[in-house]
Parts: sequence; C-alpha cells; structure tokens
Amino acid sequence: MQTLTVVGLILGFIGEDSWPFTFSQKELLFAFIEFIVKLIVLTVVFYVAGRVVVGKRRARFSDAFVISLFGTLVGTILSLFIPHYWLGEVLSLIVWLLLIRHYYETGWLGALAVGILAVIVMIILGFLVGLLLGLLVAMGLFLL
Repeated sequence: MQTLTVVGLILGFIGEDSWPFTFSQKELLFAFIEFIVKLIVLTVVFYVAGRVVVGKRRARFSDAFVISLFGTLVGTILSLFIPHYWLGEVLSLIVWLLLIRHYYETGWLGALAVGILAVIVMIILGFLVGLLLGLLVAMGLFLL
C-alpha cells in the first residue's frame, strides 16, 4: 500500500509546475557563470600548487583542469543529495584528495600537501583581489 502512495506522489508531480526545485533563467545563468569562474580559478590554483609540490613533469594544466572539473561536479552533487552538511563536506574532501592523488600520481601525503597549498594560494589570491577592488573603490574607478 505504501508503494502505491509513493508512486502516486511521484506521478502527481508529472504535468504540474510545482516541482520541488524550480529555478528561473536568471538563477540558472548565474549558477552556470559561477561554475565556470570556479572552474577557471580552481584550475589555476591546482596547477600552481601541483607544480610546487609534485613538479612540472607530473602536474600538467590538463590534469589540474580535470581535477577541478570532477571535484566541483562531485562536490555540487554531494551537497545537493546528502542532507547532513558535514558528511557531504567530508566525502567531498576525500574525493578531492583521490582526484589529486590519481592525476598527480602522488601518495596521500603529497595529495594532502597539494590540497593545503591550494588553500593557501586561494587565500592569497582572494586577499589580492580584495585589495585590488578596495584600491579601485578608493580611487573612485569602480562603483559598488
């Protein structure tokens, strides 16, 4: 009897406009732009961190791109489908380390070193962008 109720509930959504998640075109466009910007920034960050930790022979730009692409996709999917925030974050961290370990052909400590250095590079990059925007606002060239 419960199976029929679940099937009826699922079939009740077909043809209706009230899906659990509805997004406007503007929200989808901003999500896509955010994904592309995150992909570009993470690719550069992982490339720099990989070159420093594992060397230029094992850290190629294409590897950094694949790590960023798969890591971002898996992180997004995990955050959507796992209700417990911390569990999704832990699983996402493990996936990131597995991707770094596989594509940069290093061990767990090397992957962890690349991850830590990537966080440090991201913090420095964020500070520099904030400083640049602050200077532009102070000079009156960029209005927020």
